[in-house]
Amino acid sequence: MTAIVRIDDEVVDVGEFVRLLKLNGQFDTLIEQLVRDKITVRAAKQHGVVVTADDIQTRADQFRRIRGLHRAADMNNYLGALSVSLDEFEVFITDTLYQEKMLEQVGTDDAIDEYFKLNSPKFDSIEVSHIVLDTEGKAKEMISYLNDDPDAFAEMAREHSLADTRDEGGVIGRVLRGQLKADIEAKVFNANAGDLLGPFPAGDGSQFEIFSVTAKHPATLDEDVAGEIRRLLREDWLIARAQEHIIEAR
Repeated sequence: MTAIVRIDDEVVDVGEFVRLLKLNGQFDTLIEQLVRDKITVRAAKQHGVVVTADDIQTRADQFRRIRGLHRAADMNNYLGALSVSLDEFEVFITDTLYQEKMLEQVGTDDAIDEYFKLNSPKFDSIEVSHIVLDTEGKAKEMISYLNDDPDAFAEMAREHSLADTRDEGGVIGRVLRGQLKADIEAKVFNANAGDLLGPFPAGDGSQFEIFSVTAKHPATLDEDVAGEIRRLLREDWLIARAQEHIIEAR
């Protein structure tokens, strides 16, 4: 096995390195990213994506400037310390450019607009606050009290809530679909601003949660939503491409 590092007389080789990655739960994540990168490069080449010599030189220059490698000797020393050849570095730069150019074609503005038109309810959001109590009886008493005095929600959260939001008066903030438990989400997103909901079992069922819907925001195609749609489009594209290949982790 190839040695990675030596500590006095102890050598850590590739086998031990991989074993540690697996035991630490990092191996699968790294392999998944490697597979995604390789699949994207293959797709780029199949789709005729072009990476020019000027593209490579520009990106290599950016790489050097960011790392303060202003002289050729500095760059050579840097790569030497990594045991990476100039040819291997060029392949790395080229593949990165293939990936970026391919994914730009997947998440176009037109594709984002179309996805939003078909799926806009996914991007509705609400603003909510909550109070968490240790018994259902206390939670029901709290709802009864708040129905009579809705403006006391923040004060009651500070005094009685067990959640880590208590100091902020129970404010969770803006929430998108998919960020709450499914059974709670359906009720919360169908509520009106000002509604109290609950109590719902929280965590392992030993606590109970009350929600207050403070505002509702119908979906708009702003920068944040566009970014999320672009991520979803690319994720769907990568999953589809992965199904076209035989992939085996060893």
